[in-house]
Amino acid sequence: MRSALRFLALLACAVVALQLFFVLRIACMLWLDPQSTAFERSQAWQRVQATGSLRWRQQWRDYDQISVHLKRAVIASEDDSFSSHDGLDWVALEKAWAKNAKAEDRAAQRAAQNAANAAKNARAPKVVGGSTITQQLAKNLFLSGERTLLRKSQELVLTLLLEKLLGKQRILEIYLNSVEWGEGVFGAEAAAQHYFRKSAAQLTPYEAARLVVMLPRPRYFEKLPNSEYLSARAQVIVARMGDARLPGAAP
Repeated sequence: MRSALRFLALLACAVVALQLFFVLRIACMLWLDPQSTAFERSQAWQRVQATGSLRWRQQWRDYDQISVHLKRAVIASEDDSFSSHDGLDWVALEKAWAKNAKAEDRAAQRAAQNAANAAKNARAPKVVGGSTITQQLAKNLFLSGERTLLRKSQELVLTLLLEKLLGKQRILEIYLNSVEWGEGVFGAEAAAQHYFRKSAAQLTPYEAARLVVMLPRPRYFEKLPNSEYLSARAQVIVARMGDARLPGAAP
């Protein structure tokens, strides 16, 4: 019993120490721009292992040096209540959970209807996320890509720390400078140069929307520059950008 209590005490101390480490790392980001994220390093390592070479395009741009159109497009597409929530969009999460539950029910019904071939033909239901921009940044900055309850719990803690310590504008600035936009292409400046041969400050509303549409599957869409889906979806985002509220803007 004493050994078990000692182990639990050490585990609790380790957890607290880890959270303090994250607090210090995030607090430093008030003044220091992060040079890389856990996701970027993971992608770079995978590429080196696969090809023996490292392709990494990234160039930091301050908040005011990034097109307002790109900021509006990201909020309109990824997180329309970004400027008002506390890091977690409970409505979006509830909708995602409900949609995932329905997908699981449909998968179970299909398996039951075809029990003989269920193991062979059953498809895993598509999981729909409800992550905010802050949650995405928390995951990319510090965490692995595994999907476990423990990792999700840590993501929520980091999300609240980011919101508390950095504020909306700094969160959006770091996000736009670190998000993936293609094979080894990270951040708004690298994406603007890679796809449009211009700086992130010069992006038009349509160009910004087109980049944002790529975000869920950037390496896939990088290979389909003339995709009709990209063009059509970008037009939808352009139409919604006028309603996107930027951090610090009046309601």
